[in-house]
Amino acid sequence: MKKMLALLSALMLVLALCPAALAQDVPTGVEDGVLTIAMECAYAPYNWTQSDDSNGAVPISNVPGSYANGYDVMIAKKICEANGWQLEVFQSDWDSLVPGVQTGTFDAVIAGQSMTAERAEQVDFAGPYFYATIVCLTKQGSAFAEAKGLADLAGGSCTAQIATIWYDTCLPQITGANVMTAAETAPAMLMALETGMVDFVCTDMPTAQGAVAAYPDMVILDFSGTDGDFQFTEQERAENVNIGVSLMKGNVALKEAIDAVLSQMTADDFNALMAEAITIQPMMD
Repeated sequence: MKKMLALLSALMLVLALCPAALAQDVPTGVEDGVLTIAMECAYAPYNWTQSDDSNGAVPISNVPGSYANGYDVMIAKKICEANGWQLEVFQSDWDSLVPGVQTGTFDAVIAGQSMTAERAEQVDFAGPYFYATIVCLTKQGSAFAEAKGLADLAGGSCTAQIATIWYDTCLPQITGANVMTAAETAPAMLMALETGMVDFVCTDMPTAQGAVAAYPDMVILDFSGTDGDFQFTEQERAENVNIGVSLMKGNVALKEAIDAVLSQMTADDFNALMAEAITIQPMMD
């Protein structure tokens, strides 16, 4: 009887995703009623690891005794609640996120990823689920704390997280900057700044806001809307400001199910949820 009920439940989930689910050649991933997602669990305020389930944290399936929380988890829970799915979270290194979706190891990646054209060649995107401007961070009292544009950062040493628009495209635009080796993670990037290994770092606004909450001696350099800002085409800027959910190519049914939830949320909704995440993020060591 239990097996029959499980089969009926799975069938209802597939039918709920029709007609897209029946038409596509790849599995939706949620036939079992579980949305399995991946994130670094080390990229506050988007996502982080904590030792208990406080503030709505969920267990990390491949790291027993640890829990994931943050903006990405909050968004994932809203998606699951709206679709009647259970949520399963896996920790994965940044460079393994896209391959994990491509191979079906994860149903989706919700990890603060920009919806770049390069990534869109490898995965499909649902969303966006946040709009994040690109900024720099430096220390209070540093020679760059009063910078008004990229030209004022000349001569400084800098870094950003590996395999991001910040490191690959933004830092090279700063003439005369000494671009150091990319940081493996966002926390490593922030620690390089905090310990004086670099003069400034490049990241997005939520990461910067979370950093300032954790490290009050840091200041945000926001050049957006000025001639001294990072330069992109309008298409490039839209791609890199928009944060999306990565899915296996061709998984139209899952994309439509997720977009149906996200499309009901406004930029103000996203910002309010991000502000909540910043408030509850753990202090960094």
